[in-house]
Amino acid sequence: MVVTSSPSQLAKDWAKGYTSQPNEYEYEIQDIDGEIPSDLQGTLFRNGPGLFEIGGKTIGHIFDADGMLRVFRFQEGKIYFQNRYVRTEGYLKEQEAKTILYRGFGTQKSGGWFANFFNTNFKNAANTNVIYWGEKLWTMWEGGYPHQLNPETLETIGLDNLNGLLNKETFSAHPRIIDDIFINFGVSGITPQTLTIWELNQKGKKITSSSYPVDGFSILHDFLVTPNYYIFIKHPFKLNPLPWLLGFKSLEQCLTFDNKNQTKILIISRKSDTIEVLETEAFFGFHHGNAWESEDKIYLTTICSDSFPQREKDKMELDKMSFDKPIFGQLWQLTLDLTSKKVTRQPLVKRSCDFPSVHPAFVGQKNRYLYLNVASKVTNQAPIQSIMKYDQSNGQYQMWNPGERSFAGEPVFVPRQGTIEEDNGYLLSVVYDACIHRSYLVILDAKNLSSPLAQCYLTHHLPQGFHGTWTSKNFLK
Repeated sequence: MVVTSSPSQLAKDWAKGYTSQPNEYEYEIQDIDGEIPSDLQGTLFRNGPGLFEIGGKTIGHIFDADGMLRVFRFQEGKIYFQNRYVRTEGYLKEQEAKTILYRGFGTQKSGGWFANFFNTNFKNAANTNVIYWGEKLWTMWEGGYPHQLNPETLETIGLDNLNGLLNKETFSAHPRIIDDIFINFGVSGITPQTLTIWELNQKGKKITSSSYPVDGFSILHDFLVTPNYYIFIKHPFKLNPLPWLLGFKSLEQCLTFDNKNQTKILIISRKSDTIEVLETEAFFGFHHGNAWESEDKIYLTTICSDSFPQREKDKMELDKMSFDKPIFGQLWQLTLDLTSKKVTRQPLVKRSCDFPSVHPAFVGQKNRYLYLNVASKVTNQAPIQSIMKYDQSNGQYQMWNPGERSFAGEPVFVPRQGTIEEDNGYLLSVVYDACIHRSYLVILDAKNLSSPLAQCYLTHHLPQGFHGTWTSKNFLK
């Protein structure tokens, strides 16, 4: 498909995908093009921002918007939808007060610097990821504890400290599951920091935990795991906290991406708790794909950019995004040589992309296929709209494009029952269609992305979300 929309039209359509959805729904989806596979039984849980205004005042960054679950339950060829806001303490207080009561990553309270002076109380937005593990449904936000919800009703139970496992640490929104072990991390402190890593069994009980000092300030959003290592990428940021503490600037505005410094790769042994640090030229990337070991090397895939997407203004003006300039984020493979201590980089996908994922059975193992969102245009001058299946063995790929004015979200891979073949399964993604201001769930055959198996249309739109997970349970009432 040839994309003909102007950059300004693309920006307006993309921004419409971040329109608030204040309503909560629960219904069986009836408007379906195609057929839902009979073996697709379970639940797709997704999370993301839902409210971008409070009392008529716009928040400063999508990272600060209240979390709203979007849930699709599959049973016997039918699909049931429900969305519900996480009733965090901040959500309840701001809805009652009808005004912004908390600062955030890019949000300032109303009232100027005096209202923000030494106010470091961020709202736990519970808006980044959601996962069912150890018979608990957690909504996750990297700056605090997870919230536990009822998986049948989506009612908020409350903050969960994992039976006292968490203390001052945060609990990341990017856990990894390898060999039926749930691994997550948290960070405490501002500069320097302490990194804590936990491994939990299938019942959600601790197997191991370990902590490590980290110099300076880091934005550790994601990580990777192999049978022998945890891998963290520490991008070169500097933080000047004084304007933030004095209330003059948001935290985002006090960050500087130091591209003259080195990106550090922390390789932590799962067996001995030792750390090795390798350095390479500066790059930034929120999300990683997968990592695997071979002899004395570690190979990993990650999204790389030479800059950090930072704004100078307090206002969130998404419709003024300029897609006529290069957008950050390309897929690279990094090779970490544990003998020579050198890092080499190889570009894989030279177009805007994000949200890479693999078949869950191949986490930490050498994998052939990556599933990710990419720009529909070959050039790196467009928002991500399409879904790609990338073959690392030969550089070939398949793409599904939802349409010139539509935007597909993170693809979640669901294996066909009883198989572990890397592309024997389904890709599920929530798509926003700006032409009709509605969203739909698309079901793709991971072997062949040429045509959807089903497009399941909602009666309304959903704001573009962040992350989600699949479970074989459907929790139907």
